[in-house]
Amino acid sequence: MLLEAIAAGHVYGYTMMEVTGLPSGTVYPALRRLESDELIDSEWERLSAADAAQRPARKYYRLTEAGENTLETARKRYPLLAKIPPAREVIEP
Repeated sequence: MLLEAIAAGHVYGYTMMEVTGLPSGTVYPALRRLESDELIDSEWERLSAADAAQRPARKYYRLTEAGENTLETARKRYPLLAKIPPAREVIEP
């Protein structure tokens, strides 16, 4: 679900929790495992962007090539993954 959420444009933890319904205690450990397995990469947003928005900095995630391949396999096996709605805006780190 998290790989599909990232592919749909939900690129930081909070929006992934909103769209999947998973709690933070599930999402963040899973993101660490996905990153450890090299299925996703992450990058902290610029502090100036976070300061301008008056919020803490976000960690943005993106699929690696291995993550895209894994997601494609998962989509074939679990067609309901396609039900995750796309993000309303594209966010660049």
